[in-house]
Amino acid sequence: MSDELSETRPTVDRARSFGSVADAYDRGRPSYPDEAVTWLTGGEAKVVLELGAGTGKLTRQLVDAGHAVFATDPDEAMLEVLRERVPEVSARTATAEDIPANDRSVDVVVVAQAFHWFDHEAALPEIARILKPGGHVALVWNSRDERIPWVRRMGDLLGRHDSNTSSSQHLVTSELFGFMEETSFKHWQEVNRDSVLDLARSRSSYLVMDADDQEQHLAEVRAFYDDYGRGMDGMQIPYVTRCYRAVVVDRDEQTTSGDDEPSQGGPVVSDGTDTDMLLIDFR
Repeated sequence: MSDELSETRPTVDRARSFGSVADAYDRGRPSYPDEAVTWLTGGEAKVVLELGAGTGKLTRQLVDAGHAVFATDPDEAMLEVLRERVPEVSARTATAEDIPANDRSVDVVVVAQAFHWFDHEAALPEIARILKPGGHVALVWNSRDERIPWVRRMGDLLGRHDSNTSSSQHLVTSELFGFMEETSFKHWQEVNRDSVLDLARSRSSYLVMDADDQEQHLAEVRAFYDDYGRGMDGMQIPYVTRCYRAVVVDRDEQTTSGDDEPSQGGPVVSDGTDTDMLLIDFR
């Protein structure tokens, strides 16, 4: 287990604490480049399940791209904002370790800015279970481009935990998925003196501070903006959107012997096409 994982697993409850700042999260966090959304899903319209959907920052873009989208998040307060932003999406409070979906029922599972919070030993088998043959899982993170000195200073101030993409390596080592592809895209987020404070409030590190430390932290962020921002014109934060995807391994191929007869590896499950609703708990 990597250092990043060993540090975050005992404090996994932090992943479910964002509801207290759901509005700030929605106002302060950046969206994703349209090119990244296309790459994550593979283009044409598909059935997409988004895990850790939060307030719907990516969900809105998935729907606008023409996909049939279902969303889950462990925090009901976050989903309340999502339902306001994207009312046409069915949203359910659920975790990645216990997904309320039928076997082989979705084309793509997408995770934005949340995969590092998962219990991967439990979540990856669940993701593989619900993907159709040929389906894939796609991960995405927005990472500030810290080659620029003032952006690096912002990282020192806000922290970098939720920009750490090292958890994507669980796909590389998993026998449930094939070769992991990766790519990246560049974009900018415009922020002003108010929204940069929302960005600070939306960090897990801020949520675990006591009230005095939170106020001191926000004062430091205000001072940072006064140094580097441009008043009413705001500032543009450069991001690199890092994307990863891997196709699920076909279980039928794994459990078929050389003479093309099913082995004794286990029963073949339904592909979900005989049901009225692929995601039965989303009715």
